[in-house]
Amino acid sequence: MERYPNVRFIKILNTCIVGTGAAGFNAAIRMLQFGCDSVAIITENVNAGTSRNTGSDKQTYYKLGLCGDTLDCVKNMAENFFAGGCVDGDNALVEAALSARCFLNLCELGVPFPVDRYGQYVGYKTDHDPYARATSAGPLTSKFMTECLEKKAYELGIVLYDGHTVIEILKKGNEVCGLVTLLSDGSLAVFICKNVIWATGGPAGIYSNSVYPECHHGSSGVAFEAGARGQNLTEWQYGLASTSPRWNVSGTYMQVLPRFISVDANGKEHEFLADYFGNISKMLSMVFLKGYQWPFDCKKVQNGSSVIDLLVYREEYLLGRKVYLDFRTNPLGLEALEYSSLSEDARIYLEKAHACFGRPIDRLEHMNAPAVSLYRDKGVDLHTEMLPVSLCAQHNNGGIAVDMWWQTAVKGLFACGEVAGTHGITRPGGSALNAGQVGSLRAAQYASAVRSGEPDAENYENIICKAVEKHLRFIHSLKNNPDNVDAATEKAQKRMSRVGATIRNPDEIKKAIRDARKELKSIAETGGNATKIYRLKDILTAQIVYLSAMADYCDKGYGSRGSYIIHNENGTLREGLEETFRFIEADPSLRSVVQEVAWSNGECTVSYRPVRPIPDEDIFFENIWKTYRENGNIY
Repeated sequence: MERYPNVRFIKILNTCIVGTGAAGFNAAIRMLQFGCDSVAIITENVNAGTSRNTGSDKQTYYKLGLCGDTLDCVKNMAENFFAGGCVDGDNALVEAALSARCFLNLCELGVPFPVDRYGQYVGYKTDHDPYARATSAGPLTSKFMTECLEKKAYELGIVLYDGHTVIEILKKGNEVCGLVTLLSDGSLAVFICKNVIWATGGPAGIYSNSVYPECHHGSSGVAFEAGARGQNLTEWQYGLASTSPRWNVSGTYMQVLPRFISVDANGKEHEFLADYFGNISKMLSMVFLKGYQWPFDCKKVQNGSSVIDLLVYREEYLLGRKVYLDFRTNPLGLEALEYSSLSEDARIYLEKAHACFGRPIDRLEHMNAPAVSLYRDKGVDLHTEMLPVSLCAQHNNGGIAVDMWWQTAVKGLFACGEVAGTHGITRPGGSALNAGQVGSLRAAQYASAVRSGEPDAENYENIICKAVEKHLRFIHSLKNNPDNVDAATEKAQKRMSRVGATIRNPDEIKKAIRDARKELKSIAETGGNATKIYRLKDILTAQIVYLSAMADYCDKGYGSRGSYIIHNENGTLREGLEETFRFIEADPSLRSVVQEVAWSNGECTVSYRPVRPIPDEDIFFENIWKTYRENGNIY
């Protein structure tokens, strides 16, 4: 490789882990735990990522019940995951079975999950949760997780390569053999390995209206190019969030009953919820309910709080106004609210919280002071400023298809964390954090046991040379127009938020696919920094795959479900809304079918398969113990 002066180095390892969130660090730690120390973590920016830089008013971790007299078991938890629709039963069972192990590992590492004086890990109910399994370490639960796992990884001496953007997953046949990365100076690096654990998070960069931190981009496009299949790519969570800074405005932010204000091009303010509801008690009760029913849910449009999401979308996209939350004064400028006229749930909650007084900011300080401090630390004083909000992409329930060991369709390529598509249409709040820990454990367990040892670099020299030459030619061909790539990225992201998020129109989706293909084909002409160009390439690739999934779903006439609605002229329309919001709900039978998408040479192939059922195997102890003693083979 001496003939390539712009290739800085080559490393030979058993496993490369890409990503430095909670899943990535856990995968590295688990590899060592399972006896494999030929491991390195590769990251574009160790301090970036969603795990480290996001949260909510009370960020939830979902785990098996570990307190009180509530009966819980692995099978029940698996069935609750499975009930979300379009979920594979083996993944659901594994996520339930390893829940306690992964949760208690985090506790031992120092994540401050609350316990009572007897050591019980108390719980509360979250959305889609019948067992009060949820817990929280506060607004920054995933940040604490990442920091504790990172500390352990450094204590174990795990090597981390920072400043590396992975631009290609190398393969021989359908098996991983390495990675090509791009450094900030335009040079390349090559890692030769038998396994890659892809822990790059959701494809945050494909949307403009997003609650993902701006430092997180995702890298799903690279995995699709390598042959990983997409699964349930139509399924996302969208919810109200502040846009500057990016943060979920769920829970207490809604329960303190703030004003919803839009501002038109002339600077005129509109209290638009009041215009729609008319009845202030109904309006305030719906705002309160929005705290519980935070993600948009098409089932909650007619009689639930999700109409608020549509009204926010309406103000922004149909009327061209900017939307804000105002905690400084009560809705309609009222000196005091009539709490007795609220819905029973809202009234009782606020009474129990002793919060039936003052302004929204007073109630927020009283009920959840850290939620106020969080924004103050980010440069926004809710006492004096309005908070810009939008309907934003928050979490991808779909993602890369994996088996029960979190291995993708490519041998040796594993996906864990949000990038893995193990969730379906809905999921219990906080289950993603559990899934990231479970998936990274499973990937490490399989890789260390079944795919151990280091590769022979000589077997892959031809593959490496071809890849390096291709990327060096591409980088050399880039035009020197540094501002163009930023404008092109913003254009692509805004298009995706407009047509491929909560509101979906089949014709607009197909046009967006055509536009993205043209932009991807001419990307070298865009010009700019090589890292940004490769990031845009990944965004456009991922957008084409995701939009192709959405287009196929629409073409088959399937209805609205989960966190999106598809316009259908034969559907129902809530009174007072525009035709854009008319839809029909999806056939419930589709909940037992998984959509998969494969990318090959720039073309997408969409297929459908039945969900894998929850395994129903013999769990008689003596039989399991005998098999485990005799060969220990669980793979």
